[in-house]
Amino acid sequence: MKYVLDSSVAFKWLVPEVDTDKALRIRDDYNLAVCELIAPDIFPVETTHALTRAERQGRVTPAQGATLLKDLLKNLPQLYPYMPLLSRAYEISSNMKIGVYDCLYLALAERERCEFVTADTKLNHVRTAFPFIVPIMSLP
Repeated sequence: MKYVLDSSVAFKWLVPEVDTDKALRIRDDYNLAVCELIAPDIFPVETTHALTRAERQGRVTPAQGATLLKDLLKNLPQLYPYMPLLSRAYEISSNMKIGVYDCLYLALAERERCEFVTADTKLNHVRTAFPFIVPIMSLP
């Protein structure tokens, strides 16, 4: 099974949150070649941004953040260039009134005909239009 992996799920690999156990299960399945994980090539930037935000919030120290970034880079999904996805992402963003960053993931999942696993609850309102969105909270 192939999944587009949202950076919000990968962040749970690094910093414990609700549903971290589910996110770690996805990572472990990926490392065991049970599933394939893909993402737009903005993925490491977005995940690193979330990590620095956690540092500013006092959830991780700078030293922990540096170590967590190294861990992230060892577990990256297969990255796809965002440029070929940008026109479709713009169209989705314009129609659905959601951020273009999120729409790059949607455009990739749509193009690759696979599910998009996310922990981003603000995407719940577009699930009718994009039934391949899988909230991590819905996973066993």
